[in-house]
Amino acid sequence: MASPDPQSPETPAQAPVSAAAPLAPPATPAPVQTVPWRSLGLAAVGAASVAAAVLAWNTQQRVKQLEQELVRRQQGSQDLATEARLLARQAQEAGTELQGKLGVLEARVAETALQRSQVEELMQSMSRSRDENVLADLEASLRVALQQSAITGSAEPLVAALRQADERLARYNQPRMERVRRAVVRDLERVRAAQVVDVPALAVRLDEAVRQVDDLPLLTTPDRRAPGHPAASASAATPAARASAPELDGVAWREVWNRFSAAVWLEARSLLRVTRIDRPEAALMSPEQGFFLRENLKLRLLNARLSLLSRQFDLAQADLAQAQQMLERYFDRSSRRVQSTSELARQVAQQARQVSLPRPEETLAALAAAVAGR
Repeated sequence: MASPDPQSPETPAQAPVSAAAPLAPPATPAPVQTVPWRSLGLAAVGAASVAAAVLAWNTQQRVKQLEQELVRRQQGSQDLATEARLLARQAQEAGTELQGKLGVLEARVAETALQRSQVEELMQSMSRSRDENVLADLEASLRVALQQSAITGSAEPLVAALRQADERLARYNQPRMERVRRAVVRDLERVRAAQVVDVPALAVRLDEAVRQVDDLPLLTTPDRRAPGHPAASASAATPAARASAPELDGVAWREVWNRFSAAVWLEARSLLRVTRIDRPEAALMSPEQGFFLRENLKLRLLNARLSLLSRQFDLAQADLAQAQQMLERYFDRSSRRVQSTSELARQVAQQARQVSLPRPEETLAALAAAVAGR
């Protein structure tokens, strides 16, 4: 920076003096003592100028420094803004990626929750208490026994299931099961007391009746074996009388004659038999018709047997009624075999009734209450 000119402060002071010189009267010369004050003023002005120049230079330097700092900071701000934009873009990309991963994680969490619920259900079903397992087994066995009894018409499956339940509860020996066991005992007594049709026994009776059909005497061919016994005894007595004839006297001959005449009379009576026939068609039946009659009677009895086994009691009773009519119409009712066969058919018809089997309702209710925890 240039140094201040020492003559420059005096120039303005000299100009007004020269301008005012013609107007003023000539003055006396200035005293010599004014020169130092002027030098001091000039020095002060120069010092002020120097100070102003230094201050201006310092200010300019500070301004330059501020400009440089501003430029540097602006450049740093731009770098930071660029970096911030880059980071924002990266953050946006990372957010998009995280959102996709979050969706996948949510799907996996939902799948895991579903699997967990399934596993919990499986664990709950597997971790049921021993009481619940026993109760569930008893209820299942009773319901299966009910179905078997309904199909077969026999109370034996239900009785066996109730007896097994009673024995199992007795071995288990839990206070919670006492109510169930008492209900099982009462239902067991009720089922045992029920009068159920014994289908196998009735089928055996019908088989016996079918076997007897071939030996049943018809009205056209009565059983002659009973009247033949006296004749046989008389004929057996005649050779004995003949063997002892040489040794008998007149009285003995009369006795032999009486026996012989009685035997002849019995033979004559056996040749002729008088029977009351209410239905003429039975007496006019040929041997071939008798064979087919026996076969039809067998078919009726076998149909009744099949109806019993299929639990169709109405059809069985109808077939048995027709079989009894055939026995009364075409067979000799005085024969013991006919009477026995007819009695078998009558007994089967009386017992072939539809009987409702009692259900173990009390046991099932007790099992349901025990499962519910009441």
